[in-house]
Amino acid sequence: MKTIQISAEKRTELGKKATRDLRKLDHVPCVMYGGPEVIHFHAHENDFRHIIYTPNAYIVEIRVNGDVHKAVLQDLQFHPVTDKLNHVDFVEVFDDRPVTMEIPIKLVGAASGLKDGGKPRQRRRVLKVRGLIGDLPDTLDIDISEVAIGDVIKIGDLSYENLEILDPARSMIYAIVSSRISMKGMEIEEPEAEGEEGAEGGEAAAAPGAEGEAPAAEAGAEG
Repeated sequence: MKTIQISAEKRTELGKKATRDLRKLDHVPCVMYGGPEVIHFHAHENDFRHIIYTPNAYIVEIRVNGDVHKAVLQDLQFHPVTDKLNHVDFVEVFDDRPVTMEIPIKLVGAASGLKDGGKPRQRRRVLKVRGLIGDLPDTLDIDISEVAIGDVIKIGDLSYENLEILDPARSMIYAIVSSRISMKGMEIEEPEAEGEEGAEGGEAAAAPGAEGEAPAAEAGAEG
């Protein structure tokens, strides 16, 4: 998996006033859990654009006062009015310990059912997997070239070397459905996948999680 680097400074004051002062300078307060100690630090908001406003997943190398820590993004907080980034939580990861995170799906090929007039349906854009960071790919590739009308790819149909998929096995990822013309217009006959988890886009892709996650209340205590 690709890495991205952030240069940061360790926080020496953790009160609300110090937090407000950082934000006035366009710096974002951060916390990193999962290592020998909880690390409070800050970095300029521009340093986070490439890991937040993207569908990609990254291992983040955070340099704090000369020390380099590998981490994954866990949680984001935005200002309710300005939508500026207010706070970021990370979880530190290690080469010899499995990590849990969400990785984007990449559909490969052109489904055969499309040539026959079928309509594509994709219900998931990411999958939650567990594995060593050296085994985590940039994307989870799914070959859809043999998918005909009426075929459904479920999570249980997939497997990746050295990775465990943690999402429900019966949830649908991709399907080609038939269409028919009625007097009222186009109607889509969509197959029901047992154990379906709701509408498309229900998964949150922007914030990958990790083993050793801290409770949300603790993450937001800083202000």
